[in-house]
This record gives sequence, structure tokens and C-alpha cells, in this order.
Amino acid sequence: MAGKFATDLRVTKGNELVAVAARDADRARDFAAAYGASRSYGSYADLLADDDVDVVYIATTHGQHYEQALQTFAAGKPALVEKAFTLNARQAAEVIDAARSRGLFCMEAMWMRTNGLVRTAVQLVADGRIGELRSVTVDNGLLFPFDPAHRLYDLHLGGGALLDLGVYAVTFAWIFLGEPARVRATGTLSPTGADQTMAMQWEYDDDRFAHVSCTTVAATPQRGVVVGTKGSVTLERPFYRPERLILEQAEGRTITSEEILQPIVGNGYGPEIAEVERCLRQGLTESPLVPLDDTLAIMRLMDDARAQVGVRYAADE
Repeated sequence: MAGKFATDLRVTKGNELVAVAARDADRARDFAAAYGASRSYGSYADLLADDDVDVVYIATTHGQHYEQALQTFAAGKPALVEKAFTLNARQAAEVIDAARSRGLFCMEAMWMRTNGLVRTAVQLVADGRIGELRSVTVDNGLLFPFDPAHRLYDLHLGGGALLDLGVYAVTFAWIFLGEPARVRATGTLSPTGADQTMAMQWEYDDDRFAHVSCTTVAATPQRGVVVGTKGSVTLERPFYRPERLILEQAEGRTITSEEILQPIVGNGYGPEIAEVERCLRQGLTESPLVPLDDTLAIMRLMDDARAQVGVRYAADE
């Protein structure tokens, strides 16, 4: 992911990859050479002490985000933090408080929310093109054969389908429906205790609902479907990085269908990079496209879902 992000950063006007840090200095040096960074560091502290670094992209595994984000804000640097933002809501709240208390920019790297077709879908729904919003169905599954050493199955690294794949599906449903009144979650666990399948039913007091699922044991359609009283909007595979949107509208029994195509440029991180740059240039400490209040509330929802299925991290204690 860091490599793809760095590739897109290099071709985004107004931005420069200045420095790279990793625990392994040789690895950092190789990455810098491959992606055009002018220098590399074998420690995060050294990178944070670099006065030429304007904003830090934290692209490590989930379990490292909390400490690295706090370290970044303590050094007075803004940060773009990969999803899942942290391991749980407690950590997320501390990270957000650290940024806000210092007046520093912070954003979850939920690139889906900056994607052009996703934003088009949001606007179509807001404009009433599918009538009154009733439901969302979204799935995200990829096959990862069980390996206890793989990060997806290692609880110490924040393993599990939900935080890696499900966070996209959860955020997608949230964008359209907002916070549910009730969440009912079920799932299956790997031998290491990480969730390998998670299925959620979201319920709202006005009878709206969402079906949200994720898995590491099957390749699913990766489709997001938003349904209203007069039609639907479908974002085709993968819904979080779509190039094809289908708008269907109903008049009685007659269904009309419209296709909207928007090719991904590069690896698709350009809009996210542009949003961070826009916010920084305008002096914003939060992005209106990726609100920190949403990030925190979504972490709380995922905490609840994990608890129902029986997934616990050491950070939950």
C-alpha cells in the first residue's frame, strides 16, 4: 500500500515525497530509492525531527498506528493515518484528542470517501434520484488461506477480516445511512481467534437497514448497493475503488438504467492526496469528507461487532 501511495504522490502536483522511515534502515533506504524520496531513516523519531516534513503518512499495520500517531502529533506534525485508524475506539479517541488539542491536521486514510464515483453516488442519493433511502447492502471478501503468521490472522497485529476488509464495508454503509440504532453481528473465528468472517445487520428506528459483511475465506462480489423507494445505486467491484456506477430508477414497473464510468487514475490515491493538500493549504485540521467524529463512531461500532463475535485484542484490556 505504501508503495502504491508513493507512486501516486510522485505524479500529484504540489507534493513531494521527502523522507521515508522504517525500523529497518536498509528497507527504508531501498524504499526511498525506489520511489524517489530524498532521504531515509531507520527510526520514526528521526523522520519526525526532519523540518522539511510537512505531513506524515502512517502506513504501518493497524497495531502500530496508535503509538506512531501520538508520536507524530507530539512532534508537531500533521498526519494521514491508514485504516483501520487504530485497534479500538479508546485508542482512536486518544489519537483524535492529541491532534485536536494541538491544532494539528488528522485524517483517516479512508480513500474511498474521496473517490469520484463514491461521491457521485452520495450526491445522487442526496438529490433524491432513487427516492427515499431504505437500505444498503455491501460486502468485501478476499481469499487469504489461513496462516497463523500472516498479519490477517495475528491478533497482536490487529488481525481479522473486520479491521482490514470490513472497515471499507462499514464505512460505505455509514456514508449513506449514518449511525444505526442497533447492530447485530455474527461471524466465525480462525484458530488464532481472529475473525475470518463477519456479518452484520444494522437496524434503524425508521425501519431502514443495512447488510454489511466481510471475509478472508472467500472472494465475494465486492459490490455496494444503495436502495431507495424509487430505484438504486450500485457501485461495482470493488465498491471502495469503483470505476463503474449503475443508477436504476423505477416508474411503476418500468426500470431505466444509466451507467456512469470513471476510470481510476494511477492507483487511485490521487483524490485522497489532493484532499490532504487542500486541507493543509486552507488551514483545516479535519477533512469534511472524512470527519474524525465519523472515524471514532465507526471504531465504536466495530468494537461492538467484535465483542459480539468474540474477538479481543490485548489493547482492549
